Amino acid sequence: MATIQPKGEKMRQAVKWISENLKEDEKRPIYRLIQDASLRFTLSPKEENFLRSFYEEGSD
Repeated sequence: MATIQPKGEKMRQAVKWISENLKEDEKRPIYRLIQDASLRFTLSPKEENFLRSFYEEGSD
């Protein structure tokens, strides 16, 4: 998987937080983690959509 650096500190924090949570529990639904990260880091709908596409590509 290629390394992609999202722009903006909130996005970097969200990706880091999601990744840490996935390490703790791989079976946790990614859509739920993205929703939680969106609220936690006050992401815009566009940023949330980026996270969805980022993690959907990584799951192939």
